[in-house]
Amino acid sequence: MGSGWIRWWGLSPRPRYPTPLTSISTDSCGALTDSPSPLRQRILALADQLADHGQGELAEGVLDHLVAISHITQEQSDWELVHGALADVRDGLRVFCPHRYRPKVGVVGSARAPEDSAVYQQAAHLSRQLAASGFEVITGAGAGVMEAANRGAGRDNSYGLNIHLPFEFAPNPYIDPGNKLVFFRYFFTRKHFLVQESDALVAMPGGVGTLDELFEVLTLIQTAKTVPIPVVLLAPAGDDYWQRWKRYMVKSVEERGMVSPADAQIYNRVDSVQEAVGAIRRFYRIFRCCRFLDGGRLQLLLHGAPTAEQVKVMNHMFSDVLHGGTIEPFTHRGEQGAVPGLEFPFDHRCMGRLYGLIRHINHLPLTGDPRLEHTEQPQ
Repeated sequence: MGSGWIRWWGLSPRPRYPTPLTSISTDSCGALTDSPSPLRQRILALADQLADHGQGELAEGVLDHLVAISHITQEQSDWELVHGALADVRDGLRVFCPHRYRPKVGVVGSARAPEDSAVYQQAAHLSRQLAASGFEVITGAGAGVMEAANRGAGRDNSYGLNIHLPFEFAPNPYIDPGNKLVFFRYFFTRKHFLVQESDALVAMPGGVGTLDELFEVLTLIQTAKTVPIPVVLLAPAGDDYWQRWKRYMVKSVEERGMVSPADAQIYNRVDSVQEAVGAIRRFYRIFRCCRFLDGGRLQLLLHGAPTAEQVKVMNHMFSDVLHGGTIEPFTHRGEQGAVPGLEFPFDHRCMGRLYGLIRHINHLPLTGDPRLEHTEQPQ
């Protein structure tokens, strides 16, 4: 995210690879062998090129996996999967790494929304206001809502996650094709970058693809596989798309005990651009980011430090999110100096209630990020 917007990626410390590439043994199922092979020697030569890389140990682990796969399968379709997935990751990183610390909002919705429809016009208006508030916009690069969102944000503030489909062709013209457009081969890599690079998600009315993207984000948040971000369900006034969706979620899912009622706190349903942008801005007013630690602990970084009395109230109100222990203040010291925060043993089944805690923190009478202090947006 942008300057002052810290975001930790990943759920735990990076994995270790204690076994060097040159000493991995074989088994009857066909892992690596110690005997040299042309493929192995070429990969070892590539590993030498990564010797001075800052993440050389992880890169070596990637090469380990590739050689192991080479001994597991020689099927072309399997190797097309490996090749395509790695190419998708490469292309996604190429586009996003130079812009990683800029705040971005993912916007998903129907590719079939015509230009004169209320949802198209609302998507364009939404993105204009997001850009005016300092956010860039990520879409699927297609037509309809995606086109409207990129159009409203403008080329300088737009990213596109295109995908090869037999019935959708060129991306919309409101994305810089040289620097901010990615062509993905697979939906799973495309959705990974949507989740990884978005600091908020706005879902607008759409079909199977839109709902797939929304449920991907909700699933990853609910299972603590990604950090909490604001999720906003937006439709024009009078459009009951999300009301019908919510009724289904309550009647067919929640009432059967398949989700917790608290999970509804993960998302906000609104019908105006002002409410949507305001919900995103408020989410980051005091709350900055979080990270999951080993041992089930969670750290929240904040723009302001709560008082001892405020922390005491949190411990009382949100004792159900604690897996033993209490919420305690701490200070993170890094490149941006001393940053206040809270740390506690977190019950990972309580992501919905964690949103309630974040909402409570953002309503505290503390000095927040000055860019987010004024949440009123022009109509």
